[in-house]
Amino acid sequence: MFKVTPAAAEQIRNAAKQGGTEGMALRLAAQKHADGTYDYRMGFDEASEDDIRFTSEDIEIVMAPEYVPLLDNTTLDFVQLDEGDSQFVFINPDDANYSPPAN
Repeated sequence: MFKVTPAAAEQIRNAAKQGGTEGMALRLAAQKHADGTYDYRMGFDEASEDDIRFTSEDIEIVMAPEYVPLLDNTTLDFVQLDEGDSQFVFINPDDANYSPPAN
């Protein structure tokens, strides 16, 4: 199941408010490359009849069925990488770029 963290949900709501897209779903997509790395895409969109729809942290999420296996067990977070540099990150254990947190 795809999950959104509370920090990411807050940023998504802020972006929707600033962009005038409140009430629209967050559309997700992914592409897996031959080397095992992934590219991720997201944006606000209307749901279509064939979309898979679900909610995480009160964020409505839609994706085309072909992206469900690529994004299963993935978490969308919003993190500060450096001082003043925050961004969305996809935490996907199937992505070759994924490194689990140190214990």
